[in-house]
Amino acid sequence: MRATERRPSLASFGENLQTSFRSFGNLCVGIDPHPRLLADWNLANSPAGIRSFANIMLDSIEDQANIIKPQVAFFEQFGSAGFKILEEICERAKASGILVIADAKRGDIGSTMTAYARAWLGRESVFAVDALTVSPYLGFGALVETVEVCRDNEKGLFVLVATSNPEATSIQKIETVTGTIASDVFNSIIEANTGSFPTESLGSIGAVLGATVSLGDYEIDPMQSNAVPILAPGFGYQGAALEDAKAIYGRLATQVVYNVSRSLIGPDPKLVTGNIQKASLALARGLRDSDD
Repeated sequence: MRATERRPSLASFGENLQTSFRSFGNLCVGIDPHPRLLADWNLANSPAGIRSFANIMLDSIEDQANIIKPQVAFFEQFGSAGFKILEEICERAKASGILVIADAKRGDIGSTMTAYARAWLGRESVFAVDALTVSPYLGFGALVETVEVCRDNEKGLFVLVATSNPEATSIQKIETVTGTIASDVFNSIIEANTGSFPTESLGSIGAVLGATVSLGDYEIDPMQSNAVPILAPGFGYQGAALEDAKAIYGRLATQVVYNVSRSLIGPDPKLVTGNIQKASLALARGLRDSDD
């Protein structure tokens, strides 16, 4: 398939994401070269090993998915050599029209956060990514200029809201005068999209909502917005099932990026394409159920 069919020239990341959903579905392939996964494939935990791993994953996608999410930490641990490989992988994906979400979870204040935004989301950035995961827990206001960078460069963010790690609940569930900290962040995302991006489509500022958490426990109501894209970790290895898309996300189900990584990896790299196909079909069944 031509790159222009995968990645049309549109006005925003949200619109590109919505077009990708229509053409290729909502599956996102995580590229996480964890040492254990490298060992399973007899690859060294080295720059050469992570390069081979990432390229095999890209080779295996075919037309079953159009979104990848490289976990930046597994590249960053090798310093400049690792970042160089990440650049190569992002550029290869871009050339193929595949959307790239960099899972870097950056979060800072003022000019420092703006510098992170320009590094990952600028038009001339060496990291050819479409969206970046960020943390709002230094205050959502610290991300205002980052939202502007996204608007100006047709890029996106996925802001940590209700994550699947148990350590996070002690902060994210704290009650405020208007709800929980997590629900306050979610409301800030809605406002950011309303103020900066087209309202008739998906916005470009999304939320990370783990598949293994109960949205009600965080006082997040799926009826609040049909314009917030969701990045959903927790499927496969962490226990959530793609067939349960509607049960987990309700009316948000069709605007979710369903990330799967470790469960796609078998003992033989040749199995990955088949595993991606199975995951894509399972998700399609779950999303069909959401229309019942």
